[in-house]
Amino acid sequence: MLIAEDDPRQAEGVRRYLVAEGYEALVVPDGRAAIDTVRRERPDLLILDVMMPKVDGLDVCRVLRAEYDLPILVLTARSSEEDLLLGLDLGADDYLTKPYSPRELMARVRTLLRRTSRAVTVDHRVHAVAGFVVDPVRREVRRGDTVVVCTRGEFEVLATLAAEPGRVFTRRQLLQRTRGWESYPTDRTIDMHVLNLRRKLESDPARPRHLITVYGVGYKLSP
Repeated sequence: MLIAEDDPRQAEGVRRYLVAEGYEALVVPDGRAAIDTVRRERPDLLILDVMMPKVDGLDVCRVLRAEYDLPILVLTARSSEEDLLLGLDLGADDYLTKPYSPRELMARVRTLLRRTSRAVTVDHRVHAVAGFVVDPVRREVRRGDTVVVCTRGEFEVLATLAAEPGRVFTRRQLLQRTRGWESYPTDRTIDMHVLNLRRKLESDPARPRHLITVYGVGYKLSP
């Protein structure tokens, strides 16, 4: 695992927690080093501070999410809902505000690793729905020959809907299928992913034909 944290004391504390749980952990002090180390070492998980020198954590998240399907846990002193949603929109998988307990941090790490492991084996079928293709193996969404770039959260929501076209999923169900309800007790997480998917996939995002809102319930993918 990789820890990107510019506070040496906090970085060493996180590293010790991970080592005590049996994980191997590297530490880097800035965002530029985080990007370079991920590209070189390909860690299983990135624990990423937001406020860092050279490149801040949100930019690190944006750059790496475009290149790798890497679980990212963001640590930050920012606690507003807007900051949380921005981190998720850029591709973070979990968001933990400081101060946090070691037990909570380790629980989040274990949950992310379990989700990553399950994602490899749950459903490898390619889904062709509504003029686009969702490929879980390549983690790609394609429209014709064009790859539509999606964040991890957007892809997971779309893949869930595409696996059962026409079925209505509640926001709670989509949270449970993707990130886990216990980590994100807000419906706005899913709403934002659907809004972004409409911008990328619908010919008229204001009048969606495929990513349909079922008012008072949730969403469905209509072929």
